[in-house]
Amino acid sequence: MTSLYITGAGVSKQSGIPTFRGEDGFWTIGSVNYTPQEMATRQMYQYQPDEFLLWYYKRFVTYTNVSPNSSHYWLADKRLITQNIDGLDGKAGNKNYIPIHGRLDKVVLFAKQDEDVPLMDAPWDEVAQQEIESEDHARLKCALLESFKISAASKQPEKGVSLKPFILLFDEYYTDLYRMSMAEQWMLEADRMVFIGTSFSVNITSIALKIGMQNGARLEIVDPEPVDLGISSVIYHQLTAEAYIAGM
Repeated sequence: MTSLYITGAGVSKQSGIPTFRGEDGFWTIGSVNYTPQEMATRQMYQYQPDEFLLWYYKRFVTYTNVSPNSSHYWLADKRLITQNIDGLDGKAGNKNYIPIHGRLDKVVLFAKQDEDVPLMDAPWDEVAQQEIESEDHARLKCALLESFKISAASKQPEKGVSLKPFILLFDEYYTDLYRMSMAEQWMLEADRMVFIGTSFSVNITSIALKIGMQNGARLEIVDPEPVDLGISSVIYHQLTAEAYIAGM
C-alpha cells in the first residue's frame, strides 16, 4: 500500500511552535496596524516590504533554536507533504518531503509567480547577528531591507534583484516552485492518505481529499480535535501526532 502523509501545524506543536490558528498562533497575531491575513500577502511584500519582512523576521527568530520532535523523525522516511514552513522535517532527515507552502529558511529572487528560480539560504541570520533590539523596529527594518536587496529609499522590491522569502502567500497560487506537480502525482498514487495535525483550512487539503475520494484511497485524520468533514468513509484518530505514532 502506498501511503501519503499530509501534515499541518499540529505536528510541530510539541517542538514549541504554536499552531497558526490557535490562541497564540501566528494567524491570530498581526502587527500594530495589520492583521496576519494582510501581512502574509504578495501585495504587502511589494508595497510595504519593511513591514512584511519585520513580521516574518520575528517568525524566524521563533524557529531558530527549535528541534524536530518524535513525529518529524517518524515521518523522516515517509512520503510527506507538509503545510509547515518551519523546515523541521528536513532537519529530521526527510530528504524528499514537499514543503508545499515553502520554507522560512530559504529565499528566491523576486520574480513572476510561475517563473522557475533557484532556492537560496535566507539572510535572516545576517540581521540577527547585528544584535538589534527586538523592539527597535526602525533599525530592524533598515537591516532587513538591505539584506533582502530592497532599496530603503523606494521600498520597492525589484524583480531579478530583490529577495523574497520562499513562502506561499495568501494571494499567491501553487506552482512547481513549490513542487505542486509532484504533490499531485503523489496524491494520485496514494492508496492511503493520512492527514496529521491540520485544520483543513487550506487548499492543498481540499485538493488531496478530492483526489483521494475519486481514487478510493483510505482516508485517515489524526488530530486531538479532528474536523468533522462529513465524509462517512473517513477514519478518525482523536489523538495527538505523538500518541498516534507511539501506537504504530
